[in-house]
Amino acid sequence: MNLEVLRRRVLKYTRAANADLRQAARNLGRRVARSLDSHWTAGREGEGPIDVVDLFSGCGGMSAGFQAINGAVPAYRLLLAVDIDEVANATYERNLGMAPIAADVNEYADDPSQLRSVLRSRGRRRSRPLVMIGCAPCQGFSSHRNGEGTGDSRNSLFGSFAQVAAALKPDAVVVENVPELFTERYWPHVEFARSVLMDAGYRVHLSIHNMAEFGVPQERFRALMLAMRRPVAQFGGHLSRDRFRTTRDAIAALPEISAGEHHRDDPMHYTAHHRESTLETIRAVPKDGGNRPADVGPACLRRVEKRQGKPAYEDVYGRLRWDRPAVTITNYARNPASGRYVHPEQDRGLSVREGALLQSFPAEYHFEGGLDPSFRQIGNAVPPVFAAQLAAYVLGEVLAVEEPTDVLPEGLREPVGVSFSRLIPALKSGSRLLA
Repeated sequence: MNLEVLRRRVLKYTRAANADLRQAARNLGRRVARSLDSHWTAGREGEGPIDVVDLFSGCGGMSAGFQAINGAVPAYRLLLAVDIDEVANATYERNLGMAPIAADVNEYADDPSQLRSVLRSRGRRRSRPLVMIGCAPCQGFSSHRNGEGTGDSRNSLFGSFAQVAAALKPDAVVVENVPELFTERYWPHVEFARSVLMDAGYRVHLSIHNMAEFGVPQERFRALMLAMRRPVAQFGGHLSRDRFRTTRDAIAALPEISAGEHHRDDPMHYTAHHRESTLETIRAVPKDGGNRPADVGPACLRRVEKRQGKPAYEDVYGRLRWDRPAVTITNYARNPASGRYVHPEQDRGLSVREGALLQSFPAEYHFEGGLDPSFRQIGNAVPPVFAAQLAAYVLGEVLAVEEPTDVLPEGLREPVGVSFSRLIPALKSGSRLLA
């Protein structure tokens, strides 16, 4: 299929023969996101004219979103995935049908000819568009790493991604990461990556988005870097707070299980084994969004509360609320002592399947490696529902011939401050300053 045929297919799919191609693509993305499972399944059987390279591919969240678009129109071909995590690579291969290369992206930045050689061996079609996507490991940027700063070697991977992109010259570059990346501590890495891409002829846009505005059933703020060589249309979420998907929407249909139990019909629906003291604490937490009572739980928490004279770590052992989005699903979401990660009604922490559904993975997605590696993969992943809409947006920009009338604003030009977490209350109340 050539690009002109693909343009017609996008317009036909959305029944918008006279509509703006960019808007038609965005509508397509929203439709795919609303029924991700069926589109993702259908998308595994086809491919399109736009090649995709996924660096830091992890368990495949970003790739799954791009592949889901193929379930509506055959747009993308997953050409190459690269990640150094062998367990995540096994998950990616099992679900997406392609084995990632286990390699250090820094090596490709030092010698881009290695990657060009790999792409030639994979059948890179030089006459076709190329999209480069990725999410450099976020632990080096995470607010959870309280004592570590810019010296973390993983931070350099963000710059390496930009250097690889500058060498390959893809039509579009998409990077997703934790919002702490845009704080003062890590801003030098952002400036370096942006300068590398701008020197290569790209227009670079930096923004922060709440994944709930795209239909992901959790409050998850993420940094996004978009780069193309021409002006692009605006990009953002479309759901208001009163229409956010909720915990109930995502996991209420799952069968009940006990702590440590593996459900016989779903090998991913299982939780950690909790100690009796943990179960006693959980049982004392009120159902549907309740907090741990001050007089129960580990003695260390009560000591902190006594010293401070007020509740401390209020989310620890807290229950999710049925009719609100979940809190951000992290690597630690398996552990009730790490945050508000207790089931709304059942006396246990979250199962792997529940974590995956709250992260918007398809219901049959399988994670390799056991409990801790599964939650690590899920917590680090790009939510596929968001990725599908991002893929549709990129599709519209690649296919469009004319410049957009709603040009994307300049985006962030300076850090958001010392800490992103301080901005979250304002963002949840409706501030759009970072979009």
